[in-house]
Amino acid sequence: MNLPTWVWLVTVGAFALMLGLDFYLVARNPRRPGFRECVRWVSFYVALAAAFGIGVLVLAGPKYGGEFFAGWITEYSLSVDNLFVFLIIMSRFQVPDRYRQKVLMTGIVLAILMRGVFIAVGAEAVSRFDWLFYIFGAFLVYTAWKFVTEKEEEADFSENLALRTVRRILPSTKEYHGASMTVRVAGRRLVTPMLIVMVAIGTSDLLFAVDSIPAIFGLTKEPYIVFTANVFALMGLRQLFFLVGGLLDRLVYLNKGLALVLAFIGVKLVLEALNHDGFTWAPTVPIVVSLGIIIGTLAITTVISLLKSRGDRGKDAADADADRDEVPAENR
Repeated sequence: MNLPTWVWLVTVGAFALMLGLDFYLVARNPRRPGFRECVRWVSFYVALAAAFGIGVLVLAGPKYGGEFFAGWITEYSLSVDNLFVFLIIMSRFQVPDRYRQKVLMTGIVLAILMRGVFIAVGAEAVSRFDWLFYIFGAFLVYTAWKFVTEKEEEADFSENLALRTVRRILPSTKEYHGASMTVRVAGRRLVTPMLIVMVAIGTSDLLFAVDSIPAIFGLTKEPYIVFTANVFALMGLRQLFFLVGGLLDRLVYLNKGLALVLAFIGVKLVLEALNHDGFTWAPTVPIVVSLGIIIGTLAITTVISLLKSRGDRGKDAADADADRDEVPAENR
């Protein structure tokens, strides 16, 4: 895709405009958005991404269109998984509901900026060093293995070096002061827990970018598709957080599904690298097959997760009824 500069400028400008609108809505009315509002916005962003993908399909051909949809679905699924960590951070720092939108928007902007840097560096690197695909492939398989072996109690937020440094160096208040990140108390300028949360979200985004960028480079080598798929995957994440906040606990097998997807992409990368290096016995996986495997795996994972959650709730209800029946009538 040999795109002129103006296409990049228009694309970045359009994304900046949408993010600016989102920021304006949050700043104008900080609150917890309602269910219907979240449904409308998430549907809008999903429809917008689908329309963009169809446009790529029509204008650039099925190859690039398929790569966009495969990359967008993969990155969107990884973004949903990231919401688990955001939820843990918000709960741990007891962020008031009305200010959670601001924290999420800041996290999304930081994620877009960091992924933009990673994409630029990654695109230049893979164009010069083919052996990087072996490293990317191995890293994705390793990440998939971590997803599979990670225990529930281990999937918790732990303070990283950046967050510990901020806590140690900057004096902070114990309570929130609205949405302000700093406040003057007794003549001293102190940071509030809001800044600490921002650092936690931002550094978590950095780790997410390290996982997600190799994954999408395993599906497409086109920087424009990598960039747009990533941004569309992050658009509407604020509303999605409030929409599926209660549903996240029910997607018990999401990590396992993502592990299969990442492992598949990792193996696909290694096979393509071998084929490129002259090992003709190594098959190349068409993008249509990749798209089918990604959609099928995530759909099956979601259905199985919801069925298990429903069964667990039914079992808990039955156990509660049994316990109630065992209590003597005079003690009820």
